[in-house]
Amino acid sequence: MNCQLPPFLKPGDRLRVIAPSGTLRELNAFQQGLEIWRSRGYELELTPGFDARWGYLAGDDLTRRQQLETALKDPDCQGILCARGGYGGARLLEDWHWPPSPSKWLIGFSDITSLLWSLSQQEVSGVHGPLLTTLAAEPDWSVERLFSWVEGRNSLAPLSGQGWGGGQARGILLPANLTVATHLLHTPHQPQLEGVILAFEDVSEAPYRIDRMLTQWRLSGAFQAVRAIALGRFSQCQPPANVPSFSIEEVLRDRLSDLNIPIVSDLPFGHDGPNAALPVGRLVTLDGDQGRLEFE
Repeated sequence: MNCQLPPFLKPGDRLRVIAPSGTLRELNAFQQGLEIWRSRGYELELTPGFDARWGYLAGDDLTRRQQLETALKDPDCQGILCARGGYGGARLLEDWHWPPSPSKWLIGFSDITSLLWSLSQQEVSGVHGPLLTTLAAEPDWSVERLFSWVEGRNSLAPLSGQGWGGGQARGILLPANLTVATHLLHTPHQPQLEGVILAFEDVSEAPYRIDRMLTQWRLSGAFQAVRAIALGRFSQCQPPANVPSFSIEEVLRDRLSDLNIPIVSDLPFGHDGPNAALPVGRLVTLDGDQGRLEFE
């Protein structure tokens, strides 16, 4: 079943900014991201602790969890904007449950996969899309796509990539960073995978690491009920120079092409390039022959 869409946003709404993962480093990009949302008429509140630092994390787990809980429980907050990814989101989910609250938008990607997937188990759809530190680098069409979706002005335009064949499949879309999703397998925060269409991207992982993660999916049987796979950008995933290796493209083909399901690669989402907003937990159709991802 489709996850529920939160109430659509409108200029004048108040949104809370949180940093649930890595410590904030890209200050200029962060300020530019804030300005884009403000220029659209939104009131942004920087939740206390967003700029904390504890090692590589944006504050200790309690501080980051409190940011999320404060935003969820704030009756005047209509949406939650994540500052950046990095690492740390999954730590917030240990021995924690989503508090009762009105559904509201949660927007981010990369390490935010852990929160988006866990939220989908509450039957609430988040947005796998630009973070505040990446929004300013997005092309105009990608920025417009994000705002059109969360404001309910237009349905999402189809995305085109390279079809690997396999026909068509319709299912619930689960976009994710591959590394983060792999570490959620067989935890309470892994959504049901039966009948879903996975959408994977990743960054800064050597081909053998991608191989290892996809092999884990295969060995665990996690792919058996999946209907199709959409692949975005695997950036900075080239093998080290002068080291024998498969290319990232060869690894993806080797580990996925025998699953006998529709697959489309080279779709415009992920790091280091256009990151088209994708809805979490919503029905889509993937056409492996035409290389097309369509949204309902």
